[in-house]
Amino acid sequence: MKDVLSPAHRREDMVAKGLWQDQTLLDHFARNVAVTPDKTAVIAVRTETGTETRLSYAELDALSDRVAVGLMRCGVGEGDVVSFQLPNWWQFSVLHLACLKIGAVSNPLMVIFRERELGFMLKLAATKVFVVPSQFRHADHRAIAMNVKGELPDLTHVFVVGGTGEEDFETLIARDASAEELARVKAFRLSPDAVIQLLYTSGTTGEPKGVTHTSNTMLSNLVPFAERLKMGQGDIIHMPSPMGHQLGFMYGLVLPAMLGATAILQDIFTPEEMARQINDEGATWTMGATPFLSDLSDHCIATGTATPTLKVFVSAGAPIPRALVTKAHDTLKASVISAWGMSENGAVTTARLDDGEDKITGTDGCPLPGMEVRVVDPEGHPLPPGREGELHVRGCSNFVGYLKRPGLAQVTGDGWFDTGDIARIDAEGYIRIAGRSKDIIIRGGENIPVVEVENMLFQHPAVSVVAVVGYPDARLGERACAYVVPREGASLTLDEVTAFLLERHTAKQYLPERLEVVTDLPRTPSGKIQKFKLRDTLREKLGL
Repeated sequence: MKDVLSPAHRREDMVAKGLWQDQTLLDHFARNVAVTPDKTAVIAVRTETGTETRLSYAELDALSDRVAVGLMRCGVGEGDVVSFQLPNWWQFSVLHLACLKIGAVSNPLMVIFRERELGFMLKLAATKVFVVPSQFRHADHRAIAMNVKGELPDLTHVFVVGGTGEEDFETLIARDASAEELARVKAFRLSPDAVIQLLYTSGTTGEPKGVTHTSNTMLSNLVPFAERLKMGQGDIIHMPSPMGHQLGFMYGLVLPAMLGATAILQDIFTPEEMARQINDEGATWTMGATPFLSDLSDHCIATGTATPTLKVFVSAGAPIPRALVTKAHDTLKASVISAWGMSENGAVTTARLDDGEDKITGTDGCPLPGMEVRVVDPEGHPLPPGREGELHVRGCSNFVGYLKRPGLAQVTGDGWFDTGDIARIDAEGYIRIAGRSKDIIIRGGENIPVVEVENMLFQHPAVSVVAVVGYPDARLGERACAYVVPREGASLTLDEVTAFLLERHTAKQYLPERLEVVTDLPRTPSGKIQKFKLRDTLREKLGL
């Protein structure tokens, strides 16, 4: 994989500034295995079966060695892609470490994806090995994987957690690995500039974009992140966010393994289970979108549950309402920290532990060391503090390109990445996201690919014109509303819209939750639909 956004001068600059330390997660992990081999590295509970797995650092090391051998036996080598569509299970962590140990690229996929999304993603990645659960949340993931496998010539192996026979994930764990095979794994040295992760993010082009990261870009985010939030080996990190999402992957898998901390993986979110895991395991730190914070606080208030060990809750993905911060702090007795970032660069900004409520609720934090932000006008001229404009980001943790789509990365010659967001920066350097120039709705911290949904709805026989817009929601941040102009003589209901999209294997999180049937849509003189007018109309109608 070619790192299209990492020219030689960027590397020279990052190394000279000490931002890229030319280490990989394996360097940190090996030290932790040597120093604390018996310490618990991962605690994973499978909610649907009630089973719990605890792995020490030594056990995680040995398992990932054997999976690395298993992948090599499948023909996987440096630069090859291994895709895994798994919940927050221990196999997820083992797979990523195994990929690092042979130079393969980890491609985590959200469990909500179905045939339509998977077919595109696996084909673009030329995935060689695909790992799925047999069943999860009433979905037959094995059947879905087999449905797409026949159309993907590069996909040679599908392994199923909970499967049978040769396709069972257990067969990928080469328990009969020879000394020679294990020595080959141990001898491999991963370049810190090699692509280690491929993560798809929804965009406005009608198809997902494959974000690529190296060890240098990823760890240069996590090191200052941990330093700012005073995290270390003694932390017990609870992760309720899916590790198929960048938030869960970087801060629930990579961060604890880097620190030598303990990770608690929650596979199905309920506030009751989150509170139980925090208290039973003594979790000190957690991170998730605003709904996680809201639901956990409400549960603790309703049941009188306390979370005395929890020190920090990092809330990212949507602005935190002031009332929620007050409620959460009073209830959880933890510091609530706001943050903003993207799959393309991890957390770019965070509040500080000693920031007041105004900064936590009124901003999305200030840049981490090694990252810069600026707000510019449409012509690219920097704007003064307080003025809204296009948000650009530059620095150490910016990704190294979109897979096979180099033209999609909006990066200036001097390294500024156009995030597509509208923001303002105050006099102290704290940003506030005001909206998005990208046509994306963020529902519960998850991006909804608007153009993709619109393109599908346009295929409905009753639809003449369609536009999908977001509207505010107190819990999820936003929900999606479909505005539809029906064909002459046709009618349409929300149930019919839902059924139509589900028939096309659309992820449920992408479904519009409101339908407005109208006779026309506001347009510019050139014919472009004016979505801001639709959003304003909807807000007025809902009294928001």
